[in-house]
Formats: sequence, C-alpha cells, structure tokens
Amino acid sequence: MSIPGEWYLILAAALFILGALGLLVRRNVLVMFMCIELMLNAANLTFVTYSRMLGDIGGQVVVFFVLVVAAAEVVVGLGIVVAIFRRRASSSADDLNALKG
Repeated sequence: MSIPGEWYLILAAALFILGALGLLVRRNVLVMFMCIELMLNAANLTFVTYSRMLGDIGGQVVVFFVLVVAAAEVVVGLGIVVAIFRRRASSSADDLNALKG
C-alpha cells in the first residue's frame, strides 16, 4: 500500500501555490521568509518524488544543496530583518529602503 507519486506532486504544487500567494499577499518580512521556505520545500518534495519514481539518487543530491542554500538564505535574511527591526519598530517589507546609504 504505497502512496502514488502523483499525490506527492499534487501536494508539492499546493504547497508551492500557498507559499507564492503568501509571498504576494503578506508584507511582514518574517512571513515572507517563511513563504519562500515553503516554496523551496515544495520544490524539494518534487525532486525527492521524481528521484523515487525514477530510481535515481540525483534528485536527493539536489535537495541537499537546496537545503544548504536555504539555510544560508535564512541566516543572511534574518540578519537583515534584525538590523531593520533595531532601527525601526516594525519589520514590514516597505521598510527595506531604510538600508539605503
């Protein structure tokens, strides 16, 4: 009783759409970062599903590198958000012009 790969792909598409909608609608930078992470994890689910369906390990190797890049993105992004939040009391995406020289 294995779950077919198409169900995983449908779930990945739903997660990606949910992350894209959250990225477009929300203005809080932390929520935007979470939506980007959700989209990256949806892509990872797609890679792992195709890797399992094709019997190839290449998709899982790509997922490892995507997770490394996502971790670096979170570190840099949260550093910028903390810098903005220290200068202003909010973390809205509209406050990003505060970092201009």
